[in-house]
Amino acid sequence: MITPQYLQRMARYNRWQNNSLYSAADMLSDNDRRLDRGAFFGSIHATLSHILWADQIWMSRLSDWEAPTGGSRTVPLYQDWDDLKARRIAADQNFLTWADALTQADVDGDLKWYSATLGRGMTSSRAICLMQVFNHQTHHRGQVHVMLTSAGAEPEDTDIPFMHCSRQQCHNVLTFCQITVTLLSMSMDIDTLLCDLHS
Repeated sequence: MITPQYLQRMARYNRWQNNSLYSAADMLSDNDRRLDRGAFFGSIHATLSHILWADQIWMSRLSDWEAPTGGSRTVPLYQDWDDLKARRIAADQNFLTWADALTQADVDGDLKWYSATLGRGMTSSRAICLMQVFNHQTHHRGQVHVMLTSAGAEPEDTDIPFMHCSRQQCHNVLTFCQITVTLLSMSMDIDTLLCDLHS
């Protein structure tokens, strides 16, 4: 069972990661963002547009968001980069407002909707559909992350425990962990050596 608290955390994770990817993509030229890099939706711009489309279609079913025009393969739905960024920022704020107002009753039960892709009515657990929203985002953001890094951009870390860290703070945490592992390894080697000397 998922809870409103889980969804609140995921809404914040969604905003953090979108800020990271869009900031990194801003460092590229518009041509680089639109270059077909072999991903499912081709380019960085088109994949980010698809993520927003999916958020909007799901939240039109789960909440009171306006449904987007076009289908899931209408790529890119939002042609202008600045327009796409503005819509992303607004959507992420809507996610926070929505999640912070949820009760457990909003999470439980079933959801019924019509799937234009499948051409029929659907019924599923509301909790499953809510998990799909955030799982879908993460899936396609992973594709964008790969395209950005291959283009020389540097998105932030993606690990949830580091969500509230700055890049430098996360680097410091990782460095501390690496040093700790090294010291523990050295300690084990010394213990082994002492055992060999006394055997």
